[in-house]
Amino acid sequence: MHQPNLDLAEMFAAREAQRSSMHTRHLNEQLVRVLKTIGYDVGFQKGTGQYLYDRDGARYLDLLSGFGVFALGRNHPVVRKALQSVLDADMPNLVQLDVSTLAGILAERLLEQVPYLDKVFFANSGAESVEAAIKFARGATGRNGIVHCDHSYHGLTYGALSLTADPNFQGGFGPLLPGVTTIPFNDLEALEKALSTREVAAFIVEPIQGKGVNMPTDEFLPAAAALCKRYGTLFVADEIQTGMGRTGRFLAVEHWNVEPDMVLLSKALSGGHVPVGAVLTRKSIFDKIFNRMDRAVVHGSTFAKNDLAMAAGIATLEVLKAEKLVEAAAKRGAELRLALTRMVPGYELLKEVRGKGLMIGVEFGPPKSLRLKASWTMLESANKGLFVQLITVPLFKDHKILTQVAGHGLHTVKLLPPLTITEDDCAWIERSFDQVIADSHKVPGAIWSLGKTLVDNAVRKSA
Repeated sequence: MHQPNLDLAEMFAAREAQRSSMHTRHLNEQLVRVLKTIGYDVGFQKGTGQYLYDRDGARYLDLLSGFGVFALGRNHPVVRKALQSVLDADMPNLVQLDVSTLAGILAERLLEQVPYLDKVFFANSGAESVEAAIKFARGATGRNGIVHCDHSYHGLTYGALSLTADPNFQGGFGPLLPGVTTIPFNDLEALEKALSTREVAAFIVEPIQGKGVNMPTDEFLPAAAALCKRYGTLFVADEIQTGMGRTGRFLAVEHWNVEPDMVLLSKALSGGHVPVGAVLTRKSIFDKIFNRMDRAVVHGSTFAKNDLAMAAGIATLEVLKAEKLVEAAAKRGAELRLALTRMVPGYELLKEVRGKGLMIGVEFGPPKSLRLKASWTMLESANKGLFVQLITVPLFKDHKILTQVAGHGLHTVKLLPPLTITEDDCAWIERSFDQVIADSHKVPGAIWSLGKTLVDNAVRKSA
């Protein structure tokens, strides 16, 4: 039988110039319009470690890392070799009426990192992990209620979306999951009021909120865990973005000595290659879901324990350990936060730098001087949070740094780089932020001309 000669690199090169037109025609036209409007349509050709290269060969420092997926950087050789070894071995993948050896190994190694938990359920994504946690919590407790925090983000499938407190994501998709209660982040009184009904199955919380890089008070997570225990509610830590060393510990909850009943992982666990999610849980919870042989498959996912995903997870844990990347995240993150914090007194638009490890939020706010205040007000009146685009766009265009606004209508730039960034990379970040923030204080100036362009676009959009 004739086998096709399929060279995907060649196919990529041949069709690269048509990427925008193909997306406009067959995929998300609005995303193409956004990228062109803000000048991000540079046509990335290659990714290695923490760097991206565009169609002209220019090098960019990636502080977005695929929303946290590329903790090891792009195309890590150890992960690639692990995946190639699976493909070369002709393994009996996804037999379904069998159990996976690689899944057993990955589960074992994850639980070594979180020794107070006993069982692992694998899924295909973070959102799927959240969905499983909701089902497990309701099934194990016999309760319906789920509590989460405002400004949270837990995913965009229906259960996860019901716990994602953002009207920009929820709008037009109701009705959502019943029995969901939203409380303010860091509000223990509101949490106790919700839990005291004894109708709440789970409190699901990001230890550090991704949308805004909002930090818990030192007492919030330990006290929340104690309240959950008192009222028979399961404490679920959504570590999909904060886990796997991102904050300078394997799990962010370790900063506050909290031991959740369930921990949710994904993103970085993939090694940047194969999507995977995991729910780590107590045996007592797991056994209430899978409690009889006829319920052995009461919850599952066809592709969840596929060999490539399991291999990517195993390789990721090996690299984190061998390259001491968790410790590197703690060290580099502390140095970077300090350098950026030292800029705050010098710039009236720069308000605060916060975070842990290499999850950092740089927050801006209204100025006091009249000239800057008028320009700020013009932008904010057109579209709340528009000023932060005056930081992220020149960082990208002039300094070759890819980063993101931390959420809709927010004034915070989020830094989420690969854990492999170097001292030279940090100097690049510091130098670039200093220059862009300094330029943002010059009125009139190039940045505020960009602001007028963005306002005009916002006005046209609303019209």
